[in-house]
Amino acid sequence: MKAYFAGGCFWCITPIFKIYGVDKVVSGYSGGVEKNPSYEAVKKQKTGHRETIMLDYDPMVVSYDKLLEIFIDNVDPFDSEGQFIDRGHSYTLAVYYNSEEEKKAALEHIEKLKSESGKEVYISVEPFTGFYEAEEYHQDYYLKNPEEFEKEMEESGRKKHK
Repeated sequence: MKAYFAGGCFWCITPIFKIYGVDKVVSGYSGGVEKNPSYEAVKKQKTGHRETIMLDYDPMVVSYDKLLEIFIDNVDPFDSEGQFIDRGHSYTLAVYYNSEEEKKAALEHIEKLKSESGKEVYISVEPFTGFYEAEEYHQDYYLKNPEEFEKEMEESGRKKHK
């Protein structure tokens, strides 16, 4: 099965899902209209896409509900303008659903978070319309560039978030 989450910087949210048994995490772009967008165009807010990860997972190993929990626990759902130091639409949060069951689950998680926190939650829930794989150097960035990845986690404020 596949799931699609926009969680700000795709480098920063990739590793956590592998810990929980997701078979494959691919960095890419979703939600915009431009075909085959480039990182530079997405980052400059020119395409309407968000940095998104595609999770290829076995629901017998990890459920969609668990993936939603992991996603929400590793972002700042109360930030409407992006994530941490990454600002703009391409860094805002979204769940791209493939079925009515996924849509319902996402909306339930968001409502629960709103109720428990008493705050507005800024996670868009949208139908999946397509995914464009990011350039190769973005894939498994944390493995290819561990020092730069660690620096990004520190400077972005994500490390302090947890």
